[in-house]
Amino acid sequence: MAKKDSTELVEAAALEAAETSPPIGGMPARAGRLPVTLRALRHRNFQLFFGGQLISLVGTWMQSVAQAWLVYRLTGSSLLLGVVAFASQIPIFLLSPVGGTVADRYNRHRVVIATQTTSMVLAAILATLTLGHWIKVWELIVLASSLGVVNAFDIPARQSFLVEMVGREDLMNAIALNSSMFNGARVVGPAIAGILVASIGEGWCFFANAVSFIAVITGLLMMKIAPRKHEPHSSMMEHIAEGFRFAQHTTPVRNLLYLVGLISLAGVPYTVLMPIFADRILHGGAWGLGLLMGATGVGAMVGALTLASRTGVRGLGRIAAFSAAGFGASLVIFAFSRNFIFSMIILVPTGFTLMTQMACANTLIQAMVPDRLRGRMMALYSMMFMGMAPLGGLFGGIAADWIGAPWAVAIGGIACVVAAGIFYLKLPAVRMEAERLILAQGMAGGEPSE
Repeated sequence: MAKKDSTELVEAAALEAAETSPPIGGMPARAGRLPVTLRALRHRNFQLFFGGQLISLVGTWMQSVAQAWLVYRLTGSSLLLGVVAFASQIPIFLLSPVGGTVADRYNRHRVVIATQTTSMVLAAILATLTLGHWIKVWELIVLASSLGVVNAFDIPARQSFLVEMVGREDLMNAIALNSSMFNGARVVGPAIAGILVASIGEGWCFFANAVSFIAVITGLLMMKIAPRKHEPHSSMMEHIAEGFRFAQHTTPVRNLLYLVGLISLAGVPYTVLMPIFADRILHGGAWGLGLLMGATGVGAMVGALTLASRTGVRGLGRIAAFSAAGFGASLVIFAFSRNFIFSMIILVPTGFTLMTQMACANTLIQAMVPDRLRGRMMALYSMMFMGMAPLGGLFGGIAADWIGAPWAVAIGGIACVVAAGIFYLKLPAVRMEAERLILAQGMAGGEPSE
């Protein structure tokens, strides 16, 4: 009976998807030819989004690096680095289902405007406290937790909003370009943060981040979005439960979410311990921290642009598995490097493989879900990607106190390789179901597992 219910649920979702395609992009695509890698930029709304986010994300990465360094400077504790990371992301794990339901029930455009504005206010508060020399660790924890609450609503809404800007035809490209933008900022932001922190302090990084939100909010306000059909509202709990049921009964989606969650839990927390590596192990200080984070961003940006050049989803499942394994292996090598230059070099494939694995999973999930469930599926993706990371960051901080940061990172890398192997072995069994769902969404490209 359970198997029958599962099949009926998946088939019903596929039929609904075929009948309820969202408006394509809000505004017509501009005429003219763009390189295949940039094809989503022919949509005016995505141009506005891309330009604003590019500026804002530089500020976001500046704040992320400066905040980690501020915690380390104030406390010198790897455990407290893990605690602040935990506080910033655990709300995403706990509240993303609510955020995803809000994204599916209400106007995603307005939700994103509200979350970006709130993030700007929080950055301004952090800048004021730091520049005034009033900042305490407990205040950092409270502000980090507050930003996590905002992100629990922002990430599902922003990810599911992409299809309204570019339509299904260019969705995969938009996801890849969005990832390349995120990681391009990851190259520039930490480098700028390293210079500013070393010269004038962390507070100005926080101030710059607050100002950078003006660009993305302006772009959002300039967009013209076609109305989206909303289904009659049932209770929020019923909406949340429906999203969990779909993910649980749809094997390809479930396997992808498990892989993302395991990689985030075991591997991604290496970023929390990066100040330890930069200062105590590699002796690079704040400037070195910016360079190490920037090297990761270079690899991630290259990975995103590589995916952007693809025009179909065929092979993404296998790429996700190989990338997860490569990420784990890179972490093990990085963990035991004692040479700063070599550590920078090995962080390039680390960033490349992590970004490729996460972007493949994001693309495949969005290719398989109907629009009415898109926000909730992106909420579950957020739970696994960003929500599991704080648990890993907390465990990583504790482990680093007990056995040292290198062994904590290396063990996480080994766990990533094991998770990738399990996922790869399960690919053949889910191929047919994944292909049926993808074809029902009108996403060309065939089998995701080969």
